[in-house]
Amino acid sequence: MNKVIVVPLGILTFLVVVLAGFRVKPAAFVPRALAEGKMEQIAIPQGLPAPVERYYKTIFGDTAPKVETVVFYGRCRIKPFGLWMHARFVFIHEAGRNYRHYIEATWFGLPLLKVNEGIVDGASFFEAPIGKSHDDPNTNQGANLALWAEAGWFPSLWISDPRVEWKAVDENTALLYVPYGDDRETFVVRFDPKSGKVDFLESMRYRESGEGKKKILWITRNESAPKSGSSGLATGTATWMDQGSPWAYFTLEKAIYNADVSEFLRGRGL
Repeated sequence: MNKVIVVPLGILTFLVVVLAGFRVKPAAFVPRALAEGKMEQIAIPQGLPAPVERYYKTIFGDTAPKVETVVFYGRCRIKPFGLWMHARFVFIHEAGRNYRHYIEATWFGLPLLKVNEGIVDGASFFEAPIGKSHDDPNTNQGANLALWAEAGWFPSLWISDPRVEWKAVDENTALLYVPYGDDRETFVVRFDPKSGKVDFLESMRYRESGEGKKKILWITRNESAPKSGSSGLATGTATWMDQGSPWAYFTLEKAIYNADVSEFLRGRGL
């Protein structure tokens, strides 16, 4: 009788300890010593759709900072396997061209799952203990969308890059066309009617590599955007429509603008 009781209690205790470890936030990454470059100001273009113009005037005024590169440091909660995990991250961008994510999911603050992913020179990559891929067509498309969606944290890119086009839909909605190789992809951008800021972006994205997969509606929400030259806090979420709720909550804690990131971007880890 005692054995029947002890065994389940032991399993329960083990599960409680395991789950408790995933609730502990990791320490933040120590940022690299990167020298920030000068931040050129650009005029807000004429002829933007009404909600787009209102947005840029609201967050920037008459001019916006031209971001060439940016490095974001922060922490997040992610649910890659149906289980919420705390993680820390560094996102490195050559604006509108290339990016790399390095993410460490942790247990009791210790690295448990390390992920390198991104897109460089048009070829995506994913490297983690759970699998690897390189230059997969589906992943290329998804990574390119992530490249442009994350510009929600440096939205001047959406008006400084000549390859980008805005098209009006209604007073609170616009289409954002971004380059993808020789073609382009489309975001539906929804603006908050009260604040005038971007509420969320919608796009059709591949979630899985390989043939025979279908695109799924992907929604990103930028809760706030850092000001030019600022390391102010920003947050964002990512949601697959078929899952119904966010699978990731990202909290930006530091941003470094217009530094030389060529080596950092093409490396691995920190």
